[in-house]
Amino acid sequence: MAIKELSPEQVRSMTLEQKDEWWLKNIYRGNMPQLNLRSALTGVLLGGVLSLTNLYIGIRTGWTLGVGISSVVLSFALFKVLSSFNLSKEMSVLENNAMQSIATSAGYMTAPMMASLPAYMMVTGEVIPMWQTFWWIVVLSILGVLFAFPLKKRFINDDQLPFPEGYAAGVVLDSLHSDQGKEGLFKARLLGIGAGLSALIEFLRSESVLVKLKLSFLRLPEYWDGFIYNYFTPKIWGTSLQSLSIQFNSSIVMMGTGGLMSMKTSMSLVLGGFLNFFILAPFMISEGIIPEAKFKAITMWSLWGGASMMTTASLFSFFSKPEVFVEAFKRVFQKLSNKNKNGLNANAPKKEDILKKIELPLWVSIVGIPLVGALTVYMGHTWFGIHYVLGIIAIPLVFLFTLIAVTATGLTSITPGGALGKLTQITYSVMAPGNITTNLMTAGITSEVSLNASNLLMDIKPAYMLGGKPRHQAVGHVLGIFAGGLIAVPAFYSIFHGDISLFTSDAMPLPGAAIWKGVAEVLTKGLSTLHPTAQMAALIGAILGIVFEWIDKKKHGKFFLSPVGIGLGFVLPFYDALSMSLGTLFFWLAKKKWTNKQSVGYRSFVANQETLAAGIIAGGSIIGIILLLIENAV
Repeated sequence: MAIKELSPEQVRSMTLEQKDEWWLKNIYRGNMPQLNLRSALTGVLLGGVLSLTNLYIGIRTGWTLGVGISSVVLSFALFKVLSSFNLSKEMSVLENNAMQSIATSAGYMTAPMMASLPAYMMVTGEVIPMWQTFWWIVVLSILGVLFAFPLKKRFINDDQLPFPEGYAAGVVLDSLHSDQGKEGLFKARLLGIGAGLSALIEFLRSESVLVKLKLSFLRLPEYWDGFIYNYFTPKIWGTSLQSLSIQFNSSIVMMGTGGLMSMKTSMSLVLGGFLNFFILAPFMISEGIIPEAKFKAITMWSLWGGASMMTTASLFSFFSKPEVFVEAFKRVFQKLSNKNKNGLNANAPKKEDILKKIELPLWVSIVGIPLVGALTVYMGHTWFGIHYVLGIIAIPLVFLFTLIAVTATGLTSITPGGALGKLTQITYSVMAPGNITTNLMTAGITSEVSLNASNLLMDIKPAYMLGGKPRHQAVGHVLGIFAGGLIAVPAFYSIFHGDISLFTSDAMPLPGAAIWKGVAEVLTKGLSTLHPTAQMAALIGAILGIVFEWIDKKKHGKFFLSPVGIGLGFVLPFYDALSMSLGTLFFWLAKKKWTNKQSVGYRSFVANQETLAAGIIAGGSIIGIILLLIENAV
């Protein structure tokens, strides 16, 4: 069926209560099967497999893949086949959605094993016992769930941020399970075309697989600009464009992501990338401030300006509109106050949340955050030597950084966990100078918790679009945490067999852990060890973040720049920013070109923009996982 949505004007003008009433009346499908035994088991099984692929990719690149769309399509195909043999019924759209929440949670919880934990082991020379790693990750992930739900009302119900990857999952779910006759078939066909094209491109870019199949003559270059270097090497201030990540990626997966982003965000993203990689980075390299022309070295300098801009912009945005949080907590304490007054206010009108029976109760977070936070502090002190006071300080920092992470994820699907971890490292370099283990593990707390909170809200986005129950998403996310941990943690330990010397080797490059270790070693000597230009970049970024967000507030959200987008442009490879902006630009131009609603162009690229973009993301991610499994198995 066609997904019903509020218009941008309605989102701006309607109150939260009006939006909740509209959703309950027009979207909610409470009686449809959602989280049940088969959706839970399917999510656990798929999540376990996807957690391994994310672990492998993280070890090689430091990045994690979005697995929500992949799990949705795989689950749909599985039960489609089973139903054709009368072995099972097809899943409902909300069963499939509950399943993807589990699988996504399992896929993303691997992050600490590619950053903070191996960095800690490299610094100390000691192997963390596997059982400690498992419970550390599980507890941090659950803390992320508890932080996420107080934010759901603001970012999903009220602001209705796009959460592009979650939106794509919602569109894919709707298209796969649609039975709207010709229109439904057209959507499914369009989804298949986008997925097929993206999958074919990913297949043709895989050199190792094509060599094994003796199809090397079909291989596509990884970057379209590669042929230029056969003739000359374009440079900026003596640094090649390749070294600056100024390339045109042949993959179209990130272009599909751009198709789900706003023009404002994607253009800000590429603007930030342009400022960093075309101007600042090559100049700093030529001056010797950035020691080498590699992406890792560049981001060690540029992340300070980008992260500070995202930080101040996100915090200013939050504190400029605190009504949702104030009202949410006020309801809880109002009830307590009324009970204590023995009914003195019994005749006062009560303003109850109409979604209270399906939302996760706020008291779960109010009670859970202190309890799980205290457990986190205890584990951090006992296992990693974090002083109790410093551990306690980390909990409110988690809340602040989760706001930043959720804002970035809501706009772009990219959670800047690494950048936020660096901000924590800066903070603790001042509070605990010289304590490198505290620096690493407190950063691991903020990064992992904000990552899980952001991803849970990403999971909730398709449920909100399709009328699912938020409580089921929370339970599913917790199931996925345990599913991923029980499979990925033993797999991680089986790879290096207790030999820390393998870390940062060709077998286990772990670039993320190397960066975390390097930053910790610099910052534990004090903030003054940062180059003065990095300090200046952080100050300028912080000021601009506030200024841009203030202007956007004054213009009621119509300012043409997004400070979060600009900040992300400073910490992502330029080719990713370029691909996303080109995807957004393509669909924007399509709206200008095809205005006849009966034309194939309009139906394909305008009316079904999200369907096509989601297909591109799904096809590329699925074949990417399959190719990685093949390459790793052979």
